[in-house]
Amino acid sequence: MPDTFGTYYTLTDWGDTHGPFLEGVIEGCPAGVAVPPAFVAEEMARRAPSRHLLSTRRVEDDVVEFLSGLDDHHCTTGEPIRFRIPNRDGQPNEANRYVVRPSHSSYTYFKKYGYADNELCGRASARQTACRVVAGAVAKCFLQPSGVAFSSEVVATGTPCREGDSVGALVRGRITGLPAGLGEPLYDKFSARLAYAMLSINAAKGFEIGEGFRAAQMAGSQYNDLLNSGFVFRSNHDGGVQAGITNGQEVVFSVAFKPIPSVRFDQPTVDFDGTPAVLKGSDRNDLCVAPRVLPVVEAMAAMVVMDFWLAEGR
Repeated sequence: MPDTFGTYYTLTDWGDTHGPFLEGVIEGCPAGVAVPPAFVAEEMARRAPSRHLLSTRRVEDDVVEFLSGLDDHHCTTGEPIRFRIPNRDGQPNEANRYVVRPSHSSYTYFKKYGYADNELCGRASARQTACRVVAGAVAKCFLQPSGVAFSSEVVATGTPCREGDSVGALVRGRITGLPAGLGEPLYDKFSARLAYAMLSINAAKGFEIGEGFRAAQMAGSQYNDLLNSGFVFRSNHDGGVQAGITNGQEVVFSVAFKPIPSVRFDQPTVDFDGTPAVLKGSDRNDLCVAPRVLPVVEAMAAMVVMDFWLAEGR
């Protein structure tokens, strides 16, 4: 199972939602980057379980323990940055351990790996995204002095059919301060790498950049981003990327997330022998990826940008 993201700036992580901790190693970050502990803690707090009505009842502090790669002044040393995130509340769900969870990893992991036990599917849990937020925080610290910034917002959510139901969400991300020239013309387009990063997030089902799917219904005279003198764009329908390369405008993209498979009421299913069974409802899962997914979206965007940045030798 590939556990590494990136080429020049990479994250490799391991551990799962049921184990004692998550761990990871970040490689490729140059020396001398200030990584304030308060900033890392703030980013982790955005992703951590909260009192939000849609949040899991699981309790996690999500405190990051840096094991190497940072000096006493919290600056990177150039060596791999190793870190650990303890799991404080990783309770196994014995009631649902041996039944297939609809629209989750149960069936596909069973067919691919032979796992007839949901406790072995812990890598599919969104708990893993905590490691991404750590790597994203370091990337943001690297890029911030160059004026690159990341933001995200929830623009829509689904409507539950009943109490305890889960819903989907549409998230819009923005990257400002990028120079023109990041990305390759063909197989390593900036937009393609960004899409790859976003669709690697748990529950992501759709990606678009700029006008996205709406562009399919537009005329060229409506869509084209015309320029004024001095190469000033009049519009940004392309979302900041043209021919796979950033054009210096704000990069605007959207990610569609499906409803989280786990709901808080019982569902009919089968066990791993194919016999009818019941999946018990639980409150240890979020009812929507939002708002906890926002720092994850930003983290993946930051990792993509830093990877291209290092590839360009900037």
